Amino acid sequence: MADRQKILIVDDDSNIAELVSLYLMKECFETSIAYDGEEALLEFERFSPDLVLLDLMLPGIDGYQVCRQIRKTSQVPVIMLSAKGETFDKVLGLELGADDYMVKPFDSKELVARVRAVLRRRNNAEPASEPEAKGEQVSYKDITVNKDNYTVKYMGESVDMPPKELELLYFLMSNPNRVFSREQLLDRIWGYEYAGDTRTVDVHIKRLREKIKDTDQWSIATVWGVGYKFDLVNR
Repeated sequence: MADRQKILIVDDDSNIAELVSLYLMKECFETSIAYDGEEALLEFERFSPDLVLLDLMLPGIDGYQVCRQIRKTSQVPVIMLSAKGETFDKVLGLELGADDYMVKPFDSKELVARVRAVLRRRNNAEPASEPEAKGEQVSYKDITVNKDNYTVKYMGESVDMPPKELELLYFLMSNPNRVFSREQLLDRIWGYEYAGDTRTVDVHIKRLREKIKDTDQWSIATVWGVGYKFDLVNR
């Protein structure tokens, strides 16, 4: 029998955490619960989960900080849970590396479905085609993006990027001159079909452009009414 996939539930409301745990165990997942941010980080190391359900409003270290710490060492999927449903909160969570965002209160069946969808898409993700690439690296003049160690070199200097910014840049560079809609980019980069505001893609593109300036060889181009592409001027 295959090992059960492990879900770490982080929520300071014990009633919610235990209820979610029961639903997931019923669906044959193995679960562990942490009730604050510090305990979550310790349990993450001990339990080695396949996915983290992370409440944002935690005592001590909040969920945003927990996600940021996890992303320093791991790409394990994170689904954020919050009573905050504003676009700003969702975009911030996704920028920090979350794979999904659910607003409380939520339906248990939808939660389980989203957990399965994120795990399925993460497990079945196909590497994009990579011109002149080795492993998880793609390079053009003056820029190299390496997904093995999540680093970006631009004009000979290292550039700090949150995981989703880097993954978006890597995907566009790996598919030069192909135009992708915002919906396609959400599906490919976040690993699920994000139901709602596609503004998160625009926010990430804006921040990429602030860090990576176009050159006479290539640019991060907007195709009006469609989406975005990595445009090679001289191929």
